[in-house]
Amino acid sequence: MIRRENETHRGNIRFDGDDIALAAKMIDAMSTTVDIVYYLMNRGEERSFVLMLICAKEVDVEAILKVQKRNTDILFEIDKEHGLYAVICQDTKIDGGYHFADRVMRNLKKNEAVKPYCVELEVRSTSYDIKYIVFKVIEEFIRAKEQNQSGEIVFKTLN
Repeated sequence: MIRRENETHRGNIRFDGDDIALAAKMIDAMSTTVDIVYYLMNRGEERSFVLMLICAKEVDVEAILKVQKRNTDILFEIDKEHGLYAVICQDTKIDGGYHFADRVMRNLKKNEAVKPYCVELEVRSTSYDIKYIVFKVIEEFIRAKEQNQSGEIVFKTLN
């Protein structure tokens, strides 16, 4: 399929139908959990959290995540067929989130995963709408795929 000229010069990430369906599924699955984490942050019991979106083919991503995650981390199956999962790492800053992602990515590579992608978003404030957080992590995930950042850990911070 040939792309139209105006589609190739776009500076922003464009969500296609699958991306919009993914966002809707993530919002449905994660909204209540993020609300609870926000409540804990507002009470001062938590400082920040990291949202990780990760996928890979030809390997059991869920099994690797279950072994590597802490008991306080919350795992969400987003699309098992495509090996796509999200993890909320409570009371975690980006360095802790990065080390977790690094362990997971090393295990994926060791198990010969095909095209592993990992994006992390550190959330330091409860001022962000839950939908915005989900859209932002998906936007970075799409960008990582478009820029062929397979095998890399892409991370961003929301202050």
